[in-house]
Amino acid sequence: MDTEPKRKGYIMGMRYIQATLLFIALVAMYFSRVNIGVAVVAMTNAETTNPNFPEFDWSEKQISYILSSFYWGFCVTQLPGGVLCKKYGSKLIMGLAIFCSGVLSVLTPFSVNWGGWKSLCVIRIVLGLAQGLIMPCVFDHLAKWSPEQERNRLGAFSHTGYDCGMVLAMALSGVIAESSMGWPGISYVSAGLCFVWCLLWLIFAANNPGDSKYISEVEKLYIESSNNQEVERKMQIPWRAIFTSIPFIALLVVRSAEQWGLTTLETQIPSYLNGVLKMEIRSNAFFSALPFLASWLISYIFMILADILQNRQILSLTAIRKVINSVAYWIPALGFIAMGFLDENQKTWALSIMIFSTAINGGEIIGSSLNAIDLSPNHAGLLYSIINTVASVVALMSPLAAGFIVTDVHSRYQWQMVFVIAAVVFIVGNLVYIIFGTAKVQSWNSIEEDKTYPEPEDIESESDSCKHKTSFLNRNVGNPLSY
Repeated sequence: MDTEPKRKGYIMGMRYIQATLLFIALVAMYFSRVNIGVAVVAMTNAETTNPNFPEFDWSEKQISYILSSFYWGFCVTQLPGGVLCKKYGSKLIMGLAIFCSGVLSVLTPFSVNWGGWKSLCVIRIVLGLAQGLIMPCVFDHLAKWSPEQERNRLGAFSHTGYDCGMVLAMALSGVIAESSMGWPGISYVSAGLCFVWCLLWLIFAANNPGDSKYISEVEKLYIESSNNQEVERKMQIPWRAIFTSIPFIALLVVRSAEQWGLTTLETQIPSYLNGVLKMEIRSNAFFSALPFLASWLISYIFMILADILQNRQILSLTAIRKVINSVAYWIPALGFIAMGFLDENQKTWALSIMIFSTAINGGEIIGSSLNAIDLSPNHAGLLYSIINTVASVVALMSPLAAGFIVTDVHSRYQWQMVFVIAAVVFIVGNLVYIIFGTAKVQSWNSIEEDKTYPEPEDIESESDSCKHKTSFLNRNVGNPLSY
């Protein structure tokens, strides 16, 4: 084998480049999604940011339409996103989705000045339609590029782009709005981030290792021999097998529970901080971002821990998933309950519990989010599109339930009810996952149009074959983890 391919793969394997591209994609995605909260405040109250830009007199009802309109579109394209990604590849579909996000961000200031809140809602709906395609592509891409031994590492790293995007949106949007760019600058910065990513994606991304122009032969063989992917075969989608799979249903339940709790944190924290803890808006914005910063950092600790447990064979992958997910769900559940019993005289305790609970919840990436790839590497993007479709509906229900319960934002008792419900959802959802979940590849992962379901032994023997190939690599080219 010539030395040039080895040298390219040795410095930084292409699988790490792909994970980094996914990380930046999620940063761009969440920055453009979340910055609307700050942007709307700047649009309706210019004195708090930069008074040199137009101010709009929108009612609370109109603002609620603006804030929720993204999810109207986001719910619709989740399932089509999984199908399109499987048919055309993640490079094309994801590239188009984020390019459209950039174009829509550029158009946002013009549309607001032209058509007011209604045109802004239309822009946000279309943005949701575009971004609904992204997450199925992320999972499909991870499934094709992540060796089983590195799935936790690469998957967790790429997913931390979510927390990074949240932090940047909350921390920088206000600074941008107060600058000479004003509130339109928030959209322009978001668009710039999207377009820079698109250029990098166009150059370095590939649907699978076999399509990459830059990957070494060593790394290519290592990935393809260890991730249970079958990129050459055209397989029928086993719809019936998927929807009757107990492990998949358990994953669907636990991910829906996560979405309920996370949406409660995202949408209700500012109101709780202001209404019960009597915190000012400026410090409110800082403390709203702080939990997600903590979650971003803690995710790397979970990533390292999972790597150690798996590589040293201390626990099976199924056990690792369930243990970490239990920590990520049940500790925040206790935090939810505790938060409801604190008032403005106990701000430090309330903030500490809130930040710690959100940080610990960062373990859900390794605990259950990546489980779709475990169950079926060949259909991972499709599985996630189904999960996220249901979870997006749950995300709409959570703030509606909170709005129904909390009629007085200063009422600690009403907030207790909101937090207790979120805690129960976390506890029950994870319990279902513990009982019925697994990290084993399912038999329907390899179904072809003219074949029946393979027996579990076939899946096991295929896994053994992969292990023999990896062993061959270890003997002949050194440890493939270093490439």
